[in-house]
Amino acid sequence: MQMMSSKEDTAVDFTLCPRLEQTFSFLGKKWNGLIIDVLLEEGPQRFRDLAHKVPRCSDRVLVERLKELEQNGVIIRKTYPDNALIEYELTQKGSEFREVMAAVHAWSDKWSCPIEEAESQN
Repeated sequence: MQMMSSKEDTAVDFTLCPRLEQTFSFLGKKWNGLIIDVLLEEGPQRFRDLAHKVPRCSDRVLVERLKELEQNGVIIRKTYPDNALIEYELTQKGSEFREVMAAVHAWSDKWSCPIEEAESQN
């Protein structure tokens, strides 16, 4: 956010910082926040476990999101020597979402109503 410097014009320029915009776009992408939240709460997960914990996300979309999260350095895909076990785990970068996700949970607990309740109010 940039402040206007003129004495006559004291308006604030609310142009988003590109990094903030990129972060909100990334976190706002459907399923990314939930995948990160599961990994924060449950630790490393196999694909089928993640799919079970994010049930409304199709396998195809989950694969896409996991690849994107890996490309962004938020998770790592660990393959074990016998190739029978593949796990997804947060990197340090991904783990640093812990406080952000806690704040989102606190805000939503205070201000968001369940979907069913919101639909009945319409």
